[in-house]
Amino acid sequence: MCGVKGIVFDASLLLATNDDESPSLRPAANYLLRKLRYSNIKTGISYGPDLSAPKVRLLQEKARLYSYNCFVFKSSAIDNFVSEVSLEWGGNIGSYMHVVSSYKDEEISQLISSGWLITVLRSPGKVSDVEYTPGTENPSKIFIKKLEELPLTICHLNKKAMGKEVKTVGYLMKPSREEDFAKRGAFPLNPTPNGLIFVALNYELPISWQLQDIDGVLHKATDDIITVEMSSSSDFENKVTYTEGMQELQRYIRCHPDCRVIDPFSNIYPVLDRLKIQQILGGLENLNSKSCSKIRGPHFLKVVDFHEPKLEDKLADAKLSLPNIVKPQVACGVADAHSMAIVFKADSYKDLNVPLPAIVQEYVDHSSTMFKFYVVGKKIFFAIKKSTPNADTLIKLAEEMELKPLLFDSLKSLPVDKDNQQQSQNKDNKRIDHELVTDAANWLRRVLDLTIFGFDVVIQEGTGDHVIVDVNYLPSFKEVPDEVAIPTFWEALKEKLTGKQSTEAAILL
Repeated sequence: MCGVKGIVFDASLLLATNDDESPSLRPAANYLLRKLRYSNIKTGISYGPDLSAPKVRLLQEKARLYSYNCFVFKSSAIDNFVSEVSLEWGGNIGSYMHVVSSYKDEEISQLISSGWLITVLRSPGKVSDVEYTPGTENPSKIFIKKLEELPLTICHLNKKAMGKEVKTVGYLMKPSREEDFAKRGAFPLNPTPNGLIFVALNYELPISWQLQDIDGVLHKATDDIITVEMSSSSDFENKVTYTEGMQELQRYIRCHPDCRVIDPFSNIYPVLDRLKIQQILGGLENLNSKSCSKIRGPHFLKVVDFHEPKLEDKLADAKLSLPNIVKPQVACGVADAHSMAIVFKADSYKDLNVPLPAIVQEYVDHSSTMFKFYVVGKKIFFAIKKSTPNADTLIKLAEEMELKPLLFDSLKSLPVDKDNQQQSQNKDNKRIDHELVTDAANWLRRVLDLTIFGFDVVIQEGTGDHVIVDVNYLPSFKEVPDEVAIPTFWEALKEKLTGKQSTEAAILL
């Protein structure tokens, strides 16, 4: 049996209405066309010669949008259709699939004799005597109940064709994040060179059914957080409320420990809590004996009330001198997790608009340069980015606003030192102690037990201290070239699924 190398959707499957003047697509059709855009599987749309001009225009517009092909399908000239598809797409390995609505079923049976697979969207209430289910011998004709089932069906077919060495990864993350990964080729439905197939999990379908033939789950669970309740409890897991779909996934995984998770949900909780991360970073002190440089976390103080007595004294005891940077304790997953402020005067705290509880953090003078490190399995990448200016420059900017706190969203806007943009990356690269940061990366990997994570380092002027100011789970590592990053990403996931993880990661310069 061969895997699926190309898919052609019949127009009747995609169109939502019989209105010839104002046609539209089914919602599930839009979903499916988006999912297959970067799947590494050839995709096309077929329609009959008698289809109305407005419908043809709509289908052609969608085909152009997603870089798909359009084919004219005539039941009286199927050989021509087969030849046209083969000429356009080529290749001798694998099968083409024609996905049709039920009422088109009999018209396209001849395709089976040409080696095509036929997938029929079964009408509600219609009973079929042939239906594909995972783990069964694949017939040439497959029936599905919802269009959303198609990617998983293709995944099952391709895995069955390629054998047991191929591992399937179901992934869950918000659409924008998924597209960022997918358009770089990270999530193909065809096997990667190291034997991985990726399929998006969908909350519209039962999670238990989707995970029957999935070897591992890659998630960005923070995308599914509804609320985080910061209380006095130390059990952070019980403070997070997820969407119903994510809760269903977690229940399934608890009952099926053989389904691997990249990474376990409990392992990401420290990354949700800036206080916990600060406390973890305190353990870096033990890494500083071998190097002339020092690596550490920033000085910090947790604040539950900006009006609390003797706040200024507590800041001084925590080695925090002005200016300070103030961040919500919740690091991600909620709307205001990235609402921050730089505070220049102690009396500004009483009216500060940053969510509580908050972490007041040391502001480190760092020559406006940040080193972003990415740990991806056994490899470490880094990128050099411009950052906020030193304190003296910030104070000059703030004086124009009477030294009021500088409020910003760290995902959208950061004040950058425009006068210091000409420093070369080579000069910045020489300032970083790669051996020390590699030791820190491996230490964090052991402590956090995460497969893919990132952390930001700034180098303090004067002391040369390497200060880790942020840690995050499953970053996009967009600064790393795709031809290097994506194969490394696949390698890290395969090692996680097969239990062959390296104990030490190495930095790539």
